[in-house]
Amino acid sequence: MNAPRPRGVRMPAALVVALIVTCAAPGFARAEGAGGWVCPPCGASCDTIHFDHAGACPQCGMRLVEAASAAAQAPSDRKKVAILVFEGVEIIDFSGPYEMFGASGAEVFTVGASKTPVTSSMGLTIVPRYTFADAPSADVIVVPGGAVKATSEDAATLAWLRDASARSQQTMSVCNGAFILARAGMLDGLTATTTSGNIDRLAREFPKTKVVRDKRYVDNGKIITCGGLSAGIDGALHVISKLHGRGTAQGVALSEEYAWDPDGGFARAALADREIPDVDLDQLGRWNVVSTEGTTSKWRLALTGESKLSATDLAARVATTFESAGKWKPAAVPANAKNATARAWTFTGNDGKPWRGQLQLREIQGKPGHYDAEMTVERAS
Repeated sequence: MNAPRPRGVRMPAALVVALIVTCAAPGFARAEGAGGWVCPPCGASCDTIHFDHAGACPQCGMRLVEAASAAAQAPSDRKKVAILVFEGVEIIDFSGPYEMFGASGAEVFTVGASKTPVTSSMGLTIVPRYTFADAPSADVIVVPGGAVKATSEDAATLAWLRDASARSQQTMSVCNGAFILARAGMLDGLTATTTSGNIDRLAREFPKTKVVRDKRYVDNGKIITCGGLSAGIDGALHVISKLHGRGTAQGVALSEEYAWDPDGGFARAALADREIPDVDLDQLGRWNVVSTEGTTSKWRLALTGESKLSATDLAARVATTFESAGKWKPAAVPANAKNATARAWTFTGNDGKPWRGQLQLREIQGKPGHYDAEMTVERAS
C-alpha cells in the first residue's frame, strides 16, 4: 500500500523527450553480475536488473545508464515525502498527492500515531509505514483532511507536525487538513484556504489567518494550503515544480493523464453557487437536482420534485429561510418572471459586492403536487 509508484519522470524534461523516441533494442538481454547497464533507481522491480547494452528499460521506460556510473552517484536528489494518515482520512486527500509525488520519483511514505491500521472516510484500510517515533526526516510533509477533529486536538500529532515541518522544505495541507496546521499554530499570520464548505469556519476559528476563497492553493513560501479533495493533486504538482522545475511537474501530470492548469484560476469556493443559502429540501418534499452549473459570477440550479405543500407555500418557506439571516432582502420580481410563486432578492455576496437572486416555482401541468423549480444568483450589474 505504501510503496511509491514512480513513472519514470524523475529526469529533466529534455530526457523525457529523449525517452519518447527511444525504445528497447530487439533482443534486449539481462546481463549477469554487477556490470553492464542498469535502470536509474525508480522504486520498481527493474532497479535490480542488469542489461547487456544501452537503451531504454523495457519495464519502466527510463534510459539505462552504465552500472559503474550509477553506483558512483549518490541518490541524494531523491526527495522524501511524509504523508500523515489517521482515522477517517479522506482517500483522495492523501492518495492524490501520493500518486503525484511518487510519479516524480520521490520516496513517499505514510506516518501515523501508531502502526495500527486506520480506516479512511470511505472504508479503505491503511497501515502506516512509520510512527511519529521512527519516521525519517522528510523534505515534504503532507497533511490531508477528512475527520480531522480528533487529530487536530491530539498533542502528539501536533508535536510531530511542528517538529517534522521545521526540518522539511515544504509542508502542505489538503482540504480541511488546514485545521490541523492551524491548531498547530502554523497558519498564524499567513494566508490560507481550505475546502469550500469550511472557508467561513476556518476564518472564524482562526482569526490570525487570512482565509481566501478564490485560490485553488495558497503558497506562503514553505507552508502551502490547498482547497478540497482533488486540489491536493494540483498542490502536489505545484510543490514538484518548486523542487524540480515546471517541466518536471508537467511531465508528471502528462504521465498521470491529468489536465494540470496551474494558471487556470479554478477555485471551487469562488463559484457562485456558494452564494445560495442552504435549504433542507427533505422538509419540503422529495427533490432531484436536474442541473447545477455556472461560473464565479452567475449560477443556475434547476430541480424537480413533489411536495404536499402548495406552490405558494413552498415559495414562502424558501423565502423565509433565505431572509432569516437578514442578508437577503426581498426585491421586485422582474416582469418576465412574474407569477404567484416567483420571488426575488438583493444581497451582499461573499465578495462584498451586490448580488441578486431569483426563485421560480411552477406546478407541472396535469401533475398536481409535482413541481419544477429554478434558482438563480448573479452579480448585480
